[in-house]
Amino acid sequence: MNEFRGPVPTPAYDAVSPGNYLGFYGMPMFPNVPTSDLDASTDFWLRGLGFDNLFTLPGQIVHLRRWAFQDVLLKPGTPATPSEVSISFSCVLSELDEIAKRCEEITPGCTSGPELMPWNSRELTVVTPEGTRVVMTAAEPIDPDGPVAEGMRAVGIDVPRS
Repeated sequence: MNEFRGPVPTPAYDAVSPGNYLGFYGMPMFPNVPTSDLDASTDFWLRGLGFDNLFTLPGQIVHLRRWAFQDVLLKPGTPATPSEVSISFSCVLSELDEIAKRCEEITPGCTSGPELMPWNSRELTVVTPEGTRVVMTAAEPIDPDGPVAEGMRAVGIDVPRS
């Protein structure tokens, strides 16, 4: 049996991004994001969040992608009302500060974090021009002798000790 290997690197302080992926595949999941300004939203997702433009049907849709399985379709329309729902994309720890810097240069005040979350990831929240809450999340490595590993063992998850 083949073991599935996804595009997200193993958590490590020196983990390296697999880089953007521009191949074609059947997309297992993707958000459709309505925007009243397709050009401004596209620019923010490209320059700020580091996505690539996979293809555009002018005035109709922009298909953006970052890593494999990180697809977003921007389309003209009335943006959704902001809510507590967000879209999360995996990244590596070394990308968080640069993404925050780029987004802040385009739209000052649009980011919060990164902050360490109780589930052992560091997260940067970005609000895009159309009001989408995007969370860039990077897993922290687990110290096999630390409190996170102990908590996992306490609920029955096998975490080998060092």
